[in-house]
Amino acid sequence: MPASAISVTPEKSAPSSAGALRGTRTGRPFFGLIESVIVESPVNFEFEGAISRDHANAVWIWMARDLASDLLDVNAGETDEGRKALDALMPELLIRARKAVLAVADNAEAARRIKAQLGGEGVWTRLPIILNALKCRALLEKAQGFGRAANGMNDEAGLALALQAMPLQDHAVAALLMMSAVGQVANPAKLITAVLRIAGSAHEVSIQRIGFAPLVDAILAHAQNQVHHLSNNGAYADIDLTCRAIDRFHRLARSINAYIELARNSRWSTVMAALIKAVSERVEPRLRDVPGNLNMALRKGREGSDRVDSDMLLVALNGVYVLATVRDCRDSLGVNASFDQAWTQVGQALEIHLQRNLDALRANPADTVSAERLDAAIKMAEQRFNAEYAETLRRAKESAERPR
Repeated sequence: MPASAISVTPEKSAPSSAGALRGTRTGRPFFGLIESVIVESPVNFEFEGAISRDHANAVWIWMARDLASDLLDVNAGETDEGRKALDALMPELLIRARKAVLAVADNAEAARRIKAQLGGEGVWTRLPIILNALKCRALLEKAQGFGRAANGMNDEAGLALALQAMPLQDHAVAALLMMSAVGQVANPAKLITAVLRIAGSAHEVSIQRIGFAPLVDAILAHAQNQVHHLSNNGAYADIDLTCRAIDRFHRLARSINAYIELARNSRWSTVMAALIKAVSERVEPRLRDVPGNLNMALRKGREGSDRVDSDMLLVALNGVYVLATVRDCRDSLGVNASFDQAWTQVGQALEIHLQRNLDALRANPADTVSAERLDAAIKMAEQRFNAEYAETLRRAKESAERPR
């Protein structure tokens, strides 16, 4: 079998295109068929509807290497053609997987071997959930569609009715569908308020009693998944991704903390507190660094010829963007003291540097270094103060640059 092809045997009734797939491994297990329920590490709290990417990759490799090497190759590249071929093969793969699991039910040595093939006890424990997700893959797409549709639903009663149509009696399936749907909902609080309408109470026990615990679990799983996006640092880190992760965490956390009456020391309250702590620990150092980075980026060099440190400017600007994002999300974070201090210091420092660079530009309209610093400072001022103030500063800069 070619090393980079999904190979379909003549006896199998899979699409003929399956054998034509070429490419290199992309890293998405099962070609993204269950991507809507995949979460990134670290996964400190496990939920029935959320599957770690590491675990999914381990099962994907196990299927390709040990169960169906005659049908597919895990190193094949992901294409639409290959995805359709894999989808057609999935019933056969699931049959083989379940046979393999049943074969070791009463054989400790065989169970030890299959656990080793999978990569350990942790993957083995999560295997039934992964197989169930693959079985429900078509329903996952429908759940995503429901999540997108929920964004446009303003009728709380109608949304409550739609939520009740979920297969709540099957907890395992409901967990996967809620996970898939929540990923598409911009404001998860809409779902929670609809559920509270059904429950007639805001207490977590009432939510569990009517079968909507999987929804809260899905919200917590997505909140935990934001921690991964807060790990990127450096001048060229994706700051938009960082700010979106902070904002998304806030929306998810607020949908629980602001609407549900959590019992003290319950699992949900424990997980929520731990996630707030984890996110805050990643955000707080960024806040402490903002004033110092801003000063280094905007001040004039003390020795030698003056020049702009572009990397430092980018770091400072990114820091101010994070600071502004935290301002809007601070209710869901434990960084009030650090934020207040950084917010005040950044405001004071910006006023000083704006004035200094504006004065330098007025004294020498051809001073491109001061002009570049002033441009960056104005962008920061727009985030720290407001757009109107920034526009006033831009007009002052234009005036200072006019030849006299």
